[in-house]
Amino acid sequence: MVVGGDLADVRLWARELDAVHERFVHRFSRSEPRESALAYMRGLIAPLQRKNGWTLAEEAGHAGPDRIQRMLNRIEWDADEVLDDVRQYVVDNLGDPDAVLVVDDTGFLKKGVRSAGVQRQYSGTAGRTENCQVGVFLAYATGRGRTLIDRRLYLPTSWTDDRDRCRRAGIDDEVGFETKVAMAKAMVRRAITDRIPFRWVTADAAYGFSKGWRSELERADVFHVMATTRHDTVVTRWAIDHPVHDLFNGLARQKWKRRSCGSGAHGLRIYDWARVEVRPWHRPDRRHWVIARRSVARPQEISYYIAYCPAQTTLDDLIRIAGSRWAIEECFQSAKQECGLDDYQVRRYPGWHRHMTLAMAAHACLTVLRARELDAGKAETDPPSSSTSASPRYDG
Repeated sequence: MVVGGDLADVRLWARELDAVHERFVHRFSRSEPRESALAYMRGLIAPLQRKNGWTLAEEAGHAGPDRIQRMLNRIEWDADEVLDDVRQYVVDNLGDPDAVLVVDDTGFLKKGVRSAGVQRQYSGTAGRTENCQVGVFLAYATGRGRTLIDRRLYLPTSWTDDRDRCRRAGIDDEVGFETKVAMAKAMVRRAITDRIPFRWVTADAAYGFSKGWRSELERADVFHVMATTRHDTVVTRWAIDHPVHDLFNGLARQKWKRRSCGSGAHGLRIYDWARVEVRPWHRPDRRHWVIARRSVARPQEISYYIAYCPAQTTLDDLIRIAGSRWAIEECFQSAKQECGLDDYQVRRYPGWHRHMTLAMAAHACLTVLRARELDAGKAETDPPSSSTSASPRYDG
């Protein structure tokens, strides 16, 4: 959804933002931060060229950025509690037992050394090592829309080993070093504990390569399709720790299926796909697969996934889940372009999480409005039906 339109659109967005804000207004003990939070979200979706403290303050009619800065940095409120309310808003409007949870991280380029977690580190956004912060996020993807539902700022050891530096950035002493995989595990655990309806988890190889995490998901009977590297190993009939790239050597040509795994910036993402079953002696209603995705133009380029799923799951189902990983990239792009996800002037650790939470609330609002728009369009074009049928679902 592109922000900017006629007066009716603006009023619609304003009403829905009010509804989102009403979900968490009770988290603020004073009227000033309550009003500032709403003004901040309105500014984030406004068609402003830059969304910094001054421009957001001007959009809100404030004389300066002080009120917004107090709300982000000084006034007491719990961003995690607000996030709980935002996530419930997403579930109430987009909740689907077939949803996919998608994990990934994104970088935020920064100058200087004072912003919490900043250092020279690899940024997938820039595609190179830059001075930046990195946030790990969890997206909720359904057939009606996708949006971000959890976030954590990654703190390198250059920060967690220097507690004085951490205190100056508002990082409590009990906040220690966590790998990005550990953060991803915690976010998915939280979604399970909070009974967020979903069916699958997916992530790229930076996360999917973790055997420990895949094992944890399996023990919880959480279905997943995780990208991994060619150097990963699996248990087969022939060996423990069998390299995944060896499983597809000499595989019959008819075993490869040319399929799209979704739309990208340049059209459909079409590859050749194949799967090989591994760990065959397991419970009869579950299967383990290694999946290969081969480039059509460059057949030597092959990517791999490891899946745990119901026995009846087809290759096409697994391809769809693998392709849904790009949903989080779309969330990053739209949240940065439309909701100011990367437009912030906060250096402290709590301020980062507060900004991200309110930007995610604004993105969820626009996602829900877009879903309703699609629903309305579908209702106008679908022929009336006298009966409905429901396919069985496994609510793992």
